[in-house]
Amino acid sequence: MGTVTLGVSIAVPEPYGSFLQERRAAFGDPAAHGIPTHVTLLPPTEADSAAWPLIERHLAAVAAAGRPFTMRLSGTDTFRPLSPVVFVRLAEGAASCGLLQERVRGADGPLRRELHFPYHPHVTVAHGIGEDAMDRAYAELADFDAAWTVGGFALYTQGADRVWRRQREFAFGGGRPCFPAVPRQTELSDLSRPAAPSV
Repeated sequence: MGTVTLGVSIAVPEPYGSFLQERRAAFGDPAAHGIPTHVTLLPPTEADSAAWPLIERHLAAVAAAGRPFTMRLSGTDTFRPLSPVVFVRLAEGAASCGLLQERVRGADGPLRRELHFPYHPHVTVAHGIGEDAMDRAYAELADFDAAWTVGGFALYTQGADRVWRRQREFAFGGGRPCFPAVPRQTELSDLSRPAAPSV
């Protein structure tokens, strides 16, 4: 059945998500409109399509054990010079994200994998663009501040057009989804296997 490129993340809700995505595009990041604004729990990962039901069951179990928590974004930071990324910082909720991503990548689960860098939850607003544009992103979003209650996370896949699409949501504690229900937008057999962006 082949493989699929997937990721797990917490979506930044409206109106903040669209605002940050539009700012990312305005800074000249060509990937902006293909990546919904998010905090990563599992970076782009190649998985066997046949394992999809097992992956969904695993993520449902992780979510069932979780509880809602407050996330607050405040100000900007950068991974430069190690990595060409400018991001909005998590002022609250980082510890909860850290625990979640450990469970998602659990050693006994279908999504176990090692990370290239220590986990650092953030919201990317510029990646791999010119230094002047990176400096502009860093300065223009320095006063950004937003907070909300995180009620769950979602599973995404990357299509042939390199756009990431939400496939299923997982609510904490078996409660109601934190976003409106979203139908499957693609079939696994239609998904391509290009290299995925790192953020």
